Amino acid sequence: MGFNEVSNILWRERQLLELLLFKLEEEQLLLAAGKSRWLSHATREVEMVIDELKQTELRRAIEVDALAASMSIGSNPSLSELAEKAPAPWDKLLMDHRRAFLGATQDILTLAQANRNLLSQGQSAAREALAWLGDDIDDDMYSPKDKKSGSTSSARPQLVNKAV
Repeated sequence: MGFNEVSNILWRERQLLELLLFKLEEEQLLLAAGKSRWLSHATREVEMVIDELKQTELRRAIEVDALAASMSIGSNPSLSELAEKAPAPWDKLLMDHRRAFLGATQDILTLAQANRNLLSQGQSAAREALAWLGDDIDDDMYSPKDKKSGSTSSARPQLVNKAV
């Protein structure tokens, strides 16, 4: 337990944040390209990185608490509080980690919001594309009923172009 262990965990967290950013960008590219086939895979990869990040954060919290106790600092100190009490060169390194976390977090939040917007736009576009089917769409629309039974109206939209 010490500065070296905490710093190693912080480096690992930074790597995971970069990987999360990369996975979110992959997801964004799929959304922008309309490649919904692979979207579930990309989302699963994002979730896997988030799970690993949560585990790493727990390890960091344990190590930081142990380090804080050895330095006679209260439990659960913030990274900036720890940096203020740390000797050189650890003080600068911890502040560098903090700045990197703040930047990565902002990038991730911005990209996640952009992805949500793309998902919303895609959903709206799908609704608009299906709107031509009419407002009274029901389950019978796709059932194999013939005109003799009178169950399909000729006024309803047809999926097959009769000219073809």
